Amino acid sequence: MLQNQPIGIFDSGIGGTSIWKEISLLLPNEDTIFLADSKYAPYGKRSKEEITALSIKNTKKLVDLNCKIIIIACNTATTNAIKVLRSNYNIPIIGIEPAIKPAASNTKTKKIGVLATKGTLSSELFAKTSDLYSKNTEILEVVGAGLVELIEEGKIDSKEMYNLLNSYITPMLKENIDYLVLGCTHYPYLIPILKKMLPEQVTIIDSGEAVARQTKTILTSNNLLSQNKKNGKHILYTNGNVQVLEEILKGNTTDYTVKQLNF
Repeated sequence: MLQNQPIGIFDSGIGGTSIWKEISLLLPNEDTIFLADSKYAPYGKRSKEEITALSIKNTKKLVDLNCKIIIIACNTATTNAIKVLRSNYNIPIIGIEPAIKPAASNTKTKKIGVLATKGTLSSELFAKTSDLYSKNTEILEVVGAGLVELIEEGKIDSKEMYNLLNSYITPMLKENIDYLVLGCTHYPYLIPILKKMLPEQVTIIDSGEAVARQTKTILTSNNLLSQNKKNGKHILYTNGNVQVLEEILKGNTTDYTVKQLNF
């Protein structure tokens, strides 16, 4: 039964679990399969051709695992490869991009910050989105070089992480931003640190809840919602360090299994 096949999600590493969490909360009866492509993380410093090839590899794996819909839980993969994926695969594919629209719509200072990878900020899709909302708002773009690597190494609470973040955030605060858009699915794991660094008037925005809502909408419109009455089963695969993936999922109440997989 097609409706009861799993939702497939992939990211260039463990960061996309921030999207997976939102989807599993909003759609508790859905089965999911998550691919953490940590072996090749971060995608943000790779070429468009490499990013596209890796995205095809991950999508093919999820299709082979009978997924009914694919979520690209990676800003860089979305902005560089979603057109190719949609033209090659005949199943719904949902992407993710920095949530500039709500920040630009609500800013009082008319200045917002976007923290993202080089691969996202230099993409054609990001440029189009940025141009669309920058007419009355100044968008300060900062490449978060090194942040994904530290998260993938399990060093979220390290001094190195704090110093790096501080160097990226301070110039934006000097420009009087009142919204900080997180343009990478790894970055929501930095929110506890960011909240200590940012004044109260700066709002942090990420795309997790919006992607989960969009997933529900697309599943509903395609008659693909699960018919299961029980809680869904969740398998999270990594081709990197299993312990780092397990550590970042600690405290999560959803029943899940973490496995090593070479893909």
